[in-house]
Amino acid sequence: MGLTFISSQTASSDSSLDFTSGIDSTYNEYLFTIVNYKPVTDEKALGFQVDTGTNTSYAQTITSTFYKGGHQQNGGWSVLSYNPDEDQAEGIALQKISLTGESNSYPAMTSSGSLTLYDPSNSTYVKHFTARVNTQYTNNGTDAQTWAIDAHIAGYVNTTTALTRVRFAALSGNILTGTIALYGVS
Repeated sequence: MGLTFISSQTASSDSSLDFTSGIDSTYNEYLFTIVNYKPVTDEKALGFQVDTGTNTSYAQTITSTFYKGGHQQNGGWSVLSYNPDEDQAEGIALQKISLTGESNSYPAMTSSGSLTLYDPSNSTYVKHFTARVNTQYTNNGTDAQTWAIDAHIAGYVNTTTALTRVRFAALSGNILTGTIALYGVS
């Protein structure tokens, strides 16, 4: 597997990071890497949505599944669960791909991971995707107050029209910092 860098964007209190070029029939697979996403307002997860052609509504129909595994650094909490509230059944909202702290009392939060789109230019089939994003958050910088949660998301965009645009945005508010890079996979 080889990766060809296409483009990247770094947030600075942006409402979204939109990739509006570079997704075409050149590659059958496209990989987005997410490095150190942090929302302006703590506990706001990162999501994505896609579009076709020159459309800019970013409201394609998504069906997805979402599960997570997590652990508190001091061993006081752990989880492995399916999260039906995080997936979509023919929804058009941003697809959540990261998790967050349980409340605004966890100010030190960051997420990193990847999103892969499979065959987005195909004009016969729906467009599959997978994502894996790890979120770490802490309160007071202590072991007892540090958590890591690994989210696994998979699904499809229910269109046979070629996807040409991808938007990343916080589910509420802006993206304070973070870099997202786009690669073609060969």
